[in-house]
Amino acid sequence: MSDQTPTGAELVTQFVAHSPFGVRAGLSLEHIEPEKAVLRLAYSEEVTTFGDVIHGGAIATLADVAATAAAWSAAEVSGAPRGATVGLTVDYLGAARGRDLRAEAQVLRRGRSICFCEVDILAGDDLVAKALVTYKLG
Repeated sequence: MSDQTPTGAELVTQFVAHSPFGVRAGLSLEHIEPEKAVLRLAYSEEVTTFGDVIHGGAIATLADVAATAAAWSAAEVSGAPRGATVGLTVDYLGAARGRDLRAEAQVLRRGRSICFCEVDILAGDDLVAKALVTYKLG
């Protein structure tokens, strides 16, 4: 981070890298740019529900954190950064089995404090889930 007030992208980069839950879940930030973020969920037995099927809660976590990253990616930071997910809807389109997942999140609309984000969850080129996330910055 810079010596001055960090950018939203710098904050979220540090958050993803050091969040105890995110690290334990196997999340990593692959790419961030204004209004977009790409995260990865590393496949492991800890994120499965049975066999090699990835648990829906792990997929929802990936979507939530990806949307959080997209929301912060172009946010102006003043004072102590605060934020929270206020709405999360996930539609599961197919089983995610035995491999890393990628979340591609983008801000659809940004207000003064509310961001509406869309997240595609992919296993390779296969779309396995789609999420809409409402995130409040403040």
